[in-house]
Order: sequence, then structure tokens, then C-alpha cells
Amino acid sequence: MKKNRFLMFAAAAVMFASCGGGGGRPTFGDNEYPVVTVGTSSTQMQSTYPATIKGVQDVQISPKVQGFITQINVKEGQTVGAGQVLFVLDNATYQAQVRQIQASVNTAQAACNTAKLSYENAQKLFENKVIGDFELQSATNQYESAKASLAQAQASLAAAKETLSFCYVKSPAAGVVGTLPFKKGALVNTASVLTTVSNNSQMEVYFSLTEKDALAMAQAEGGQKAAMGAMPNVQLQLADGSIYAHEGKVTKMSGVIDPATGSIQVIALFPNAERILKSGGSGSIIIPKSNSDAIVIPQRCVSEVQNKKFVYTLGKDNKVKYTEIQVDPQTDGTNYIVTDGLKVGDKYVTNGITKLNDGMEIVPITPERYQQKIQEQAKAMSAGDIVDAMKNK
Repeated sequence: MKKNRFLMFAAAAVMFASCGGGGGRPTFGDNEYPVVTVGTSSTQMQSTYPATIKGVQDVQISPKVQGFITQINVKEGQTVGAGQVLFVLDNATYQAQVRQIQASVNTAQAACNTAKLSYENAQKLFENKVIGDFELQSATNQYESAKASLAQAQASLAAAKETLSFCYVKSPAAGVVGTLPFKKGALVNTASVLTTVSNNSQMEVYFSLTEKDALAMAQAEGGQKAAMGAMPNVQLQLADGSIYAHEGKVTKMSGVIDPATGSIQVIALFPNAERILKSGGSGSIIIPKSNSDAIVIPQRCVSEVQNKKFVYTLGKDNKVKYTEIQVDPQTDGTNYIVTDGLKVGDKYVTNGITKLNDGMEIVPITPERYQQKIQEQAKAMSAGDIVDAMKNK
């Protein structure tokens, strides 16, 4: 018997508690409504922004010459170092050019040596007055011409060797190899992107702030640079909904507003020692916001009409006023942070707001007294009363 009575009491209490929210209030036989005084409290909120993940350095690898791929020395996802050979192109033609020009260099070197001997001999003959100025000058000119021919041949050889080196496609930076769209034997040219090497030891996460938010931050901190320095560490929510283990720091903010979106691009830097983050991935940046002087009210106290939010405030004459308020768009799902419409010291009704009308006179009670009266009424109800009340709820 006691157990049954306890269950009925519990059911009644739950029913009254649910009625005590925005949907209604229990009937006390009087005009009593719970009222609280507006105060301030500390709150932690957060803003979320869609984000794109990129490596600190994403380098597209393209060959500098046309040719067939003869070797692919790496695999997708492999970590490579700067200067490591990734691909080799068919280089038989370029090797032949190097050998041909090397022969020209040897010929020019021999001619230069001969011209040098002739020049040195002409100098001795001129000193002994065996030949005149004309003969000496001719020998000098032949020597200078031979040196110029040798230099030209050497320059051609250097160019041919450099062209040959282009057949060995190297990574310009350390990183991770991306996709490999071309297979061995494929013909590629300077427009072909063989792969992308991403430096992913750290990752840059791109997101956008609205012009309004960026302006408010800059004004609050005395400039954009100061605003970036004052921003807290941010979190990254991954595509699967999990939170990345490491926090990031905002390091860059564009000085230009995108006219198409009215937003400013911001970059946060995240460590990536475990290589979990991949270039090209997506997620959401979470920026925490602390407010030690916020007006926080439960959402159940607020009614919404045509996207406007209202509460019933209590005047000195104990009459309620239908008052519009402004709230922060970011919520925790239970409470609102009021930005306008309420001030410290104001009083508002917390329960039973659907039964109120603008200008209605009420008897204010404390929320504690309100809950006490619910308990008292629940104890006084019979089983039949509870069933009827639940039917009519």
C-alpha cells in the first residue's frame, strides 16, 4: 500500500513539474507564480565554424620536361625527405645530348690548349723581336676566341646536365606523398601533376569569421593583431564528431573581407605528430567564450513569437509585462544568455508563462515555495485525481 501511494505521489510530482515549465502550472487555487531576480553569473559558451584542413606546405610535383615514366620510387602516404627522388623519366635522349656536348667540350678544350701554346710562343718571339705587333695580336685573338668557344661548350654541357637532372623528379620539401594518378610507362609533361607532397607535421585549419564578429573582436582588443593574441586556444571537431586531442592556436587572419561571403579567413595551427589530420579534410573549429558577468535565464522562461523572444517581467505593482529580450545565438540547449532587454535587479516569472497575459496582476512567490506547493498538492491528490489530471494534461 505504501509503495502504491509512493508511486502515485511520484507520478503527481512529475506531472506537476512538467506542468510547471513553459507549458503551464499546477492549480493552487490562487494567483501565485514563481519569480526570480536577475543576477549575473559566469558562463562558458562556444562558437562553431566549418573548417578545412590543409598541410602547412602542400607542394604539387610536376616534371620540368616531357617524357615517359620509367620508375616510381614512392607509394601513396609515404613520408619523404627534401631532395628524395620520387619519379624517373625516360632520359636516354638527354643522356645522349650530354655525351655529345661533352665531346664538344673536349674538342673546344683541345683547341683552347693549342691556342694557348701559340699565344705563349708568340709572346716569346715578340720579346725577342722576331715577330711584330700584328702577329702577336693575331695569336692573342685566336686564344681568346678558343677560350670563348670552350666557355660556350661548357655552358651547353651544364644546361644539358641540368635538363638530364629534370628526368629525376625530386621532392622539394619533406612531407607525405599524396595520390599517384600516373603509372609507370605514362607519358607526362610540364602540365602533369604527378603527386602532391604535404608537410603535415603541423596542419593549418582554415575557417571564416563574419565581418561583424571580426570587427567586434578588433574593437574590443584594440586591433586585429591584439585580437588574435587574445583569442583562446581553439578545438577541432573532426568529421566523425570526435574532438581532436590537441588544441590549436590562431596564427593568421586575413586583412581582406571576401565580398562574396562577407567573411574574413582565419587560420589556426594544430600539431599533428600522430599524423591523424590529413590535408584536404574537413571539420569544425570550436572557439570557447567565457563571460563572468552574464545574465543567464532558463529557456523555459522564454516564449518565442515570430523569431522574437519574450519574458514576463514583474513591476512594482505586481503586474507582469510582456518584455522582448535579445539573446546570444549560441546556447547550451537549456539556457539563454541575455544581451538586451533585462538588467540586474529586474524580476521575471519562471513558470506558468502560458497562462499569463500582459498587465496581469499576480502574487509572486519564490521558486522554492513554488516547488513546495507542488509537493503539497501532489500529496493531497487521490489516485483518481492523478489519473484525471494526466488525462486532461
